[in-house]
Amino acid sequence: MPKIIAMGEVLIDFTPIEVEGEKNVVQQNAGGSPANVAVQASKLGGDCGFIGKVGKDKFGMFLKEMFAENNVNAKGLIIDEKAATTLAFIGADEEGKRTYNFYRNPGADTLINYSEVDFNLIDDCEIFHFGSLSLTDEPSRSAVTRAVEYAKSKGKIISYDPNYRESLWTSEESAIDAMKSVLQYVDILKLSEDEMRMLTDSEKLIQGIAVLIKMGVKVVIVTQGPRGCIVAGKGGIEVLPTYDVNVIDTLGAGDSFFGAFLYKLSESEKAFSDMTIRDYIEFADFANACGALTSAKYGGIKSMPNYDEVMDCMANVKKLK
Repeated sequence: MPKIIAMGEVLIDFTPIEVEGEKNVVQQNAGGSPANVAVQASKLGGDCGFIGKVGKDKFGMFLKEMFAENNVNAKGLIIDEKAATTLAFIGADEEGKRTYNFYRNPGADTLINYSEVDFNLIDDCEIFHFGSLSLTDEPSRSAVTRAVEYAKSKGKIISYDPNYRESLWTSEESAIDAMKSVLQYVDILKLSEDEMRMLTDSEKLIQGIAVLIKMGVKVVIVTQGPRGCIVAGKGGIEVLPTYDVNVIDTLGAGDSFFGAFLYKLSESEKAFSDMTIRDYIEFADFANACGALTSAKYGGIKSMPNYDEVMDCMANVKKLK
């Protein structure tokens, strides 16, 4: 059975591509943060599974096939007979910041019920991973929250990415309340600087990290794009530069990072309780290389590297200063 189980949204990303003589051309790609994490860990050689829901439409079947192609156990993937698979159209605003327009009213991913969750997958895993997009609506919010509680009660390592997407929430306040509601269960937290400010109400990263550690989070990872990441945990805090690649498309790079981190964790012979900051630094350095390589190609999941490619990057590509 899979060591890593991810639960949450899997959807279709429509990303813009350039076609000579044409305007507004988009390409269909698999997406959804928890799904991306599971696929990246699997591409590296990890044993991964997914719990979620898609529609009984061509997009849902595309996503089901995507999991099979990437050796992700999709036993926990449910096909909804009536609701449509969620779609996301990705663009950029005038300042170049990525924008998301979701067609999810409701999307199949938000309709998973707790009674539909395959608990055998959770019972047999070591790491249970989830994100915040399932917390935007019911019944998925209750299903994911209760699954997290269950996994925690069974002694699983809980990892969480509060992947904030403004357009999916009724307000920033409701988003913050929901994203914070599950922190009490979390062992490993990956978030951006903006998400750090939202969850801790602190403008200073060190203070924000301290708030999260005090809440009980054992490992805090703050991703910083071209500046790499900050890793904090038992024994200290470290700033890690990332690898110097030609960045083309950052879509999925953060999920690639987290999938790589969880892969390294799942393959370690050490018990999680015995790990220290030195272990987390090793995992995060590997994850930095993985995320960098993903950003050097187009297409999210399609651009995610395998293990040999990551090792080659670490051996031959310089780090940014």
